[in-house]
Amino acid sequence: MKIWDFSKAECVHTFVEHKHAVWGVSWHSCGDFLASCSMDNTCKIWDLNSLRSRYTLRGHTDSVNSIEYVPYSNTVLTCSADKTLSLWDTRTGLCAQTFYGHMYSVNHATFNPKGDTIASCDSYGNLKLFDVRTLGQLATVDVGPHPANHATFDSSGQLVAIASNDSTVKMYEVSTGKVTSLIGHEDAVQATIFDRAGEFLVSAGSDYTVRIWS
Repeated sequence: MKIWDFSKAECVHTFVEHKHAVWGVSWHSCGDFLASCSMDNTCKIWDLNSLRSRYTLRGHTDSVNSIEYVPYSNTVLTCSADKTLSLWDTRTGLCAQTFYGHMYSVNHATFNPKGDTIASCDSYGNLKLFDVRTLGQLATVDVGPHPANHATFDSSGQLVAIASNDSTVKMYEVSTGKVTSLIGHEDAVQATIFDRAGEFLVSAGSDYTVRIWS
């Protein structure tokens, strides 16, 4: 993992403790801490002031594929090829809760803007929504059989965009369960993100393009 200074246009620090590929990183909202996840089955919490690892999060039994801080909190959400999702307390380095239900490797997991619902997607194209308070499943949607690589909520929390290996972006409406497809990429879609106002969706694909949808 590398920390880059935009004003200097250079790398100012490199973290090298992970033993295998690093699949994801997430900043804490205060900007002093960074969380990372790796193919080495662990996550790490990094202190940017001391430039050292504060905790190593151990518990997943396979590659940890994504990690995300809950905004303005000390909790991170992880998902893994071991078919589970976990919530961790970064103040103690301990797992607080594990979610089960996926039958295949979980490629990505994220929170809605309110922080009370988790969306996760797996390598067989299944999207699941979990209630953080009750720990129960709210919905399961099959958008496969191609892998679903990434999921993201819009600013209202009522729309989920899913990046699919079939070259499309699936749009799932939470209230109705309706699924539609955005067609345009010529190869697997790897990531999606909404702008803050929720007016545009940006997608990135293996076809070497980034596309903006309105």
